[in-house]
Amino acid sequence: MGKKVNPIAFRTGYIFPTKSVWFAGFRNYAKYVLEDNKIRRFLEEKLKLAGITSIEIKRSINSVDIYMNVSRPGVVIGRGGSSLELLKKELERLLKINPKAKNAVKINLHPLEIKIPDINSAIIADRLVGQLEHRYPFRRAANQAIEKVMAAGAKGVKLVFAGRIDGAEIARVEKFKQGRIPTQTLRANIDYVEKRALTRSGYVGIKVWIYTGDIIS
Repeated sequence: MGKKVNPIAFRTGYIFPTKSVWFAGFRNYAKYVLEDNKIRRFLEEKLKLAGITSIEIKRSINSVDIYMNVSRPGVVIGRGGSSLELLKKELERLLKINPKAKNAVKINLHPLEIKIPDINSAIIADRLVGQLEHRYPFRRAANQAIEKVMAAGAKGVKLVFAGRIDGAEIARVEKFKQGRIPTQTLRANIDYVEKRALTRSGYVGIKVWIYTGDIIS
């Protein structure tokens, strides 16, 4: 079963918290789910240069707190917090919030720096996407990524490429692995992500698993 499901979803509620933390009644539930999806899509597109990896949304009665894990928080904050304020205004327009209205929902943005970017699966996958789109040899890119991840202290890493790799006429799957990836162990802290690289021959799918140890609480 561990091979067939998303490792993050498999462990959510056991060692990983949910990415959205709020409670809503029957009337507002669908609205909040759609808003969360809009927020995530907007921020992932807007903060590509900041190296955004994950977004956590917490709601209370009159506020929405958004925690963004980024590799370059300075890009998000800007000089004197100018970029952060601009981002906040754009989110208010996206969600159709009037900040001057009485009892208006307040948006609070919290950029959080990723301390060790080389063991973050989203950052590694983004690097691989950029390399494949610039026609870098995929084997060399994969081996370099594995070396960096293991040097940063990971206990295991696995990379999977699928599609018309290097412009081949027939699509195939290539796998690279070093160390352990215990997919069946619920307490195993596995960071996982899926990305797509748009090459001249079409899309190439990239999957990254990074195992950093067990979480025992």
